[in-house]
Amino acid sequence: MPAITLPDGSVRQFDAPVTGTTVAEAIGPGLARAALAMKVDGKPVDISTEIDQDAHVVFITRRDIDALEMIRHDAAHVLAEAVQELFPGTQVTIGPSIENGFYYDFARNDPFTPEDFAPIEAKMREIVARGARFERQVMDREEAIAFFQAKGEKYKAQLIEDLPRSEVITLYRQGEWIDLCRGPHLRTTADIGTAFKLMKVAGAYWRGDHRNAMLSRIYGTAWRDQKELDAYLHQLEEAERRDHRRIGKDMGLFHIQEEAVGSVFWHPKGWKLYRTAETYMRRRLDASGYQEVKTPQLVDRILWEKSGHWENYRQNMFIAHVEDEDKSLALKPMNCPCHVQIFRQGLRSYRELPLRMAEFGACHRYEPSGALHGIMRVRAFTQDDAHIFCTEAQIAPETVRFVELLSSIYRDFGFESFRVKFSDRPEARSGSDDVWDQAEAALKEACATAGVEYELNPGEGAFYGPKLEFVLRDAIGRDWQCGTLQVDFVLPERLDAEYVAEDGARHRPVMLHRAILGSFERFLGILIEQYAGRFPLWLAPVQAVVATIVSDADAYAEEVATALTKAGLTVRTDLTNQKINAKVREHSLLHVPVLAVVGRKEAETRTVALRRLGGSAQDVVSLEEAVARLAAEATPPDLRADRV
Repeated sequence: MPAITLPDGSVRQFDAPVTGTTVAEAIGPGLARAALAMKVDGKPVDISTEIDQDAHVVFITRRDIDALEMIRHDAAHVLAEAVQELFPGTQVTIGPSIENGFYYDFARNDPFTPEDFAPIEAKMREIVARGARFERQVMDREEAIAFFQAKGEKYKAQLIEDLPRSEVITLYRQGEWIDLCRGPHLRTTADIGTAFKLMKVAGAYWRGDHRNAMLSRIYGTAWRDQKELDAYLHQLEEAERRDHRRIGKDMGLFHIQEEAVGSVFWHPKGWKLYRTAETYMRRRLDASGYQEVKTPQLVDRILWEKSGHWENYRQNMFIAHVEDEDKSLALKPMNCPCHVQIFRQGLRSYRELPLRMAEFGACHRYEPSGALHGIMRVRAFTQDDAHIFCTEAQIAPETVRFVELLSSIYRDFGFESFRVKFSDRPEARSGSDDVWDQAEAALKEACATAGVEYELNPGEGAFYGPKLEFVLRDAIGRDWQCGTLQVDFVLPERLDAEYVAEDGARHRPVMLHRAILGSFERFLGILIEQYAGRFPLWLAPVQAVVATIVSDADAYAEEVATALTKAGLTVRTDLTNQKINAKVREHSLLHVPVLAVVGRKEAETRTVALRRLGGSAQDVVSLEEAVARLAAEATPPDLRADRV
């Protein structure tokens, strides 16, 4: 007699084992129609699953975010069926759901092309319309291997052969088509809906090994309704329009080339943007009580062994071997061990804590070439890194202080909100469970004190401590993890950091590892895409161009440019012989925020016609007013007179 506890706390008693379908029908016809699957004691299962003991049950409807992954999973099955109907002899391999969609890898002599998408999508819609029920079937291992071998599906047979002997072999049927799958699934193919689209095709080695056969991978996206699909496709269009690599090239900000894979060549305008952000961050840190330091790039492996990085992070480090000294040095992938070395110079007192040590540290990490992406993911980058050495009692107030600083900085850069993930202990880590219990409890208490709400991100902490990850949402709805705060009891112990406490005894400090922007390069890439290159005036690499209508105004244009430059703006002049409309187009393409237009009339009246990027109206003001107005607008947010 299973007792089914529902989300509202009510309990339904049944006289015998019962399926989710029966439970939903007992609750009401509306739920029976809407329920696509369910969670039994937190585990997603088919709604047809039989429940034979007391359980907590949550039904999954199309409104629930949990339905998305199942829609995508089922869409992958429908894709595979469609392909095999249209292209007999094609073998299916694996087809998981992924972020925003799904894919399926196929083995065939001729790889697929985008021209194949239209007939495949049409066939998928036909299969969806059939409404075939997803039916789970348990099969003996040897029987399942023989079943797929008989169908000519050698890849499926190999998958089963490689599964642990304890694994229950389950297949799912939809009409006449059947696939190896753990599930769960929706009720029928009709539950998938038609809000899906095939996106691209790529090559993929079987099991990711280049020694294996090359497969043809078809990617698709699937959503709960057409509105969600349209919004996603619009986001992709916007992302392409805002691509920092294209905008960076068009604006002449940076470039990347094969002779320095994963490193950025900053051009003058790009470096101006970089220095503006760096100068702003330096002022904010100075005002918040941080002490800036600079540490070496190359450090002996002995230090990395002591810190635990050699054991836990060696695969991401660049190593240099000095032959005549027979020693190995590593380009630092992070700054923390070096900051501990500064802390250890001399005897520290509790009166010095918290000690906030910051560095714009140049770091190098190995990233596979296939993972590199413009300036968003590189091998050589600069962190706005800092470490706070403090007592355990200071963790909470320092967290409050950090979150306030981070929130203010994000607002200044144009991000009004963020969400937080709590990443706890990873499988590979240093330190005992007791130390991790202590660190995780301290960070959770600090979150409560700071009023920080978070979602759990299991197993994603650093090897030396749990962390908070601060995730920004950009102008087109994409999430970017930037800031971090990590509580570390491990490194101070491993690297022998200590201070003299009030009781006269020596104690280990706690290290708070923290970053706000993360990587400067990545954050600037995010900013380029956030603003689509149309930066607010204080960030723009070139803030204004003084353009002439006639050559008679050249001298006055130079005077205007000089006045704006003296007021602190970055200004260029355009005295070329082009028509003014051509100049407007040219500098609009370069995303210059302000065009100051001058001709004979402006020279005579000592006025300036201000034209904003993206607008057609001109605001004619005196030179003095133009200088005052633009200087005020170009003032960084932290230096403005109206700053609260």
